[in-house]
Amino acid sequence: MMHVLLPLLSTLPLLTGCFAQKPAPQNQATTFYTSDSKLIQYVGRVDFSNPKKPRFWAPGVYVTMKFKGPSCEVILNDGMAYGKNNYLEVVLDSKPTRRLLTGKTDTVRVGGLSDTEHTLTICKNTEANLGYLEVVGVRCRQLLKPAPLPRRKIEFIGNSITCGTGADETAVPCGKGEWHDQHNAYLAYGPTVARALNAQWQLTAVSGIGLMRSCCNMNLVMPQIFDKVSLRENKIAWDFSRYQPDVVTVCLGQNDGIQDSVAFTRNYVQFLQNVRGKYPRADIVCLTSPMSDAKLTAALKNYLTAVTSTLAAQGERKVHKFFFSRRYASGCDNHPSLTEHQLIAQELQAYLRTITKW
Repeated sequence: MMHVLLPLLSTLPLLTGCFAQKPAPQNQATTFYTSDSKLIQYVGRVDFSNPKKPRFWAPGVYVTMKFKGPSCEVILNDGMAYGKNNYLEVVLDSKPTRRLLTGKTDTVRVGGLSDTEHTLTICKNTEANLGYLEVVGVRCRQLLKPAPLPRRKIEFIGNSITCGTGADETAVPCGKGEWHDQHNAYLAYGPTVARALNAQWQLTAVSGIGLMRSCCNMNLVMPQIFDKVSLRENKIAWDFSRYQPDVVTVCLGQNDGIQDSVAFTRNYVQFLQNVRGKYPRADIVCLTSPMSDAKLTAALKNYLTAVTSTLAAQGERKVHKFFFSRRYASGCDNHPSLTEHQLIAQELQAYLRTITKW
């Protein structure tokens, strides 16, 4: 399958921005760059065991390249777990332009651009449940050395809210199509916060996951999969030296529901101690659930207060708590909508600025 993305001609949903207006010159010579080119940037949990086909499962993993010329093609393979396709966000020159449904073997082509320098980013919008994407290579006239990635780094740990599940109805409304048709990790609160703070992002998140109890017959919890690349399958050890965040946010508890407070606090403290072991210098921020009802929100506030107090008594000075001001649940299945993800991001980024001074 090939997706051809032109300035004004596409049946795919337009988000914001548009491609440049000059038509592509004819008969342009192009070069194929393999996916292990040093000119291609990867951010997120990526399996490089086959450097010619780097593979990733997690939502929000993004791949960036800078090129010169009127067009660029990115060749991908989709693992199509359960026979389902992944969605991609296609971002040209920092503007999200299209949200694409991939094919088994897919070529995403941006064309009709001005014959100048451009930056192209593709981001996995769907989550680990939908299987992997694999980058085969890039074809364009010339790849250039990309701009350095931001020095700041944030990791967002969570569940379906952090994945951006149920948020995006631009292509398929709630209750229609497939379960993943409304996923949009790129426009979820985490990546939105990171872009506002000029930071890289990584999403360690799975729909339905809990701290000590997950929903939907899932037999995994976050402490089990935290150190994996293929999150939903709990496979492939992640090398934490590849990404050391300055800030880690933890948004768990929605799927646990109300638990015994002593047990939940104990499990939460143990998990944060594990996180601290992997990230010795990071600020860690424990969040209430943006979609929880009043009863669960009250319980989470009590749990997180106990967690942070317990760790503070042990000498921990860089674990914080943050309570969202209201419930955000107007998207599909009571998840936050795209608009609400922007509001969640505004709340969170304002708080992160106070502890990081960014």
